[in-house]
Amino acid sequence: MNVGFLGIQYSFGLQQTAINPIFLYLGASEDMLPILNIAGPVTGLIVQPIIGAMSDKTWSARWGRRKPYFLIGALMGSLCLFAFPHSPVLWFAVGLLWILDVGNNMAMEPYRAFVGDKLPERQLSLGYQMQSLFVGAGILLANGSIVLFQYLFGGTSVEEAGTIPQWLYYSFYIGAFLSLTTILYSVLKTPEIPPSEEEMEEINQLKGLSLGKRIAKPFVEIVDAIKEMPKFMWKIGAVYLFQWYALFIYWQFTTPLFMKTMGYNTSEAASQAAKMSLTYNTVTLLVALALVPLTLRFGGKKIYAISLLGTALALFTIPYISDPYMVLVPMILFGIGWAAMMGIPYTMVSKVVPQERRGVYMGILNMMIVIPMFIQTLSFGSIYKYLLGNNAINAMLFAGAFFAIAAFLALRLNVKKAKMV
Repeated sequence: MNVGFLGIQYSFGLQQTAINPIFLYLGASEDMLPILNIAGPVTGLIVQPIIGAMSDKTWSARWGRRKPYFLIGALMGSLCLFAFPHSPVLWFAVGLLWILDVGNNMAMEPYRAFVGDKLPERQLSLGYQMQSLFVGAGILLANGSIVLFQYLFGGTSVEEAGTIPQWLYYSFYIGAFLSLTTILYSVLKTPEIPPSEEEMEEINQLKGLSLGKRIAKPFVEIVDAIKEMPKFMWKIGAVYLFQWYALFIYWQFTTPLFMKTMGYNTSEAASQAAKMSLTYNTVTLLVALALVPLTLRFGGKKIYAISLLGTALALFTIPYISDPYMVLVPMILFGIGWAAMMGIPYTMVSKVVPQERRGVYMGILNMMIVIPMFIQTLSFGSIYKYLLGNNAINAMLFAGAFFAIAAFLALRLNVKKAKMV
């Protein structure tokens, strides 16, 4: 059921580690990186809730409810990954990122709901932590391939301005293959549970509406769902505001950070950033399922808050380590935090939202992810340039402070007390 997440997250792994170096290769300045990444927040904000609402009201005896959407998304993502390293100029790469993000978001949201649809409540924690395991595995493979191919084919060649190194091509080709094949495996091997009689009646009623009303229906569903949203989701939105703002800073500025703290060129710094991601996703892979009994024993909010605090400590430490091997040590804490972020909130939300509206609420949860990212892409370029002195060290410390705030806010999460507004 979760195998398709391997391909989706391989693609996200490339976005986290390889996309920003490619922008730098093609002539972007460091303070441009936040705005160049605006595609992710905008497409996530628009695509995921709409696709979620549409998938709630979809059923095909042959293709199911969620599968058509993440299959089309995987195909779009696969084509973009194949083309990305061939970008001749910066604007072309930025355009491809927009299309890639549409595909990834179309695949991601119904996949989250798909797992919730299939599992009884007692297995939700295990299901979403297994999803977290595949998140780690996909990103691990993506970053491992970058490190491996630079080692095998990068050599000691000098960077050529305006040119993407050929050793980076191979990671994208693998991503194009995995994006489609892993999704196909889940589509072909995992049957969906048919809708109830009441759900089927509502789906049939929707088919009888005019085209205009059918197009408007997902937007109406989103507005209604927000009006009736559990208070718990508003609280988790506050956590996400700081958590995802900080994560976007980390992904954008690890390469510039190592150019400053270790004196690397762009290729060397990108490789070091890939090693960091390789390390923390290895930890995620190892601890994801171990978090299940811990959350059952101590409660999700405590484990989540402690994990976020550990991530903050990791980011406070990284800028002061100049040894390329010792700087991997804080990634243990980061990996534990990433495992918690990718599993625990989805388990919590699945328990407090109606099953028949899980798709739209997972889409709204993703809005809470992309809104902070959108704010970051618009605001952090100026913050970085004018308040943080164009200094990547200060950017990383800023992100650490935001993770500490997110940890404090996570202590307010309580699934049992969640009520409908």
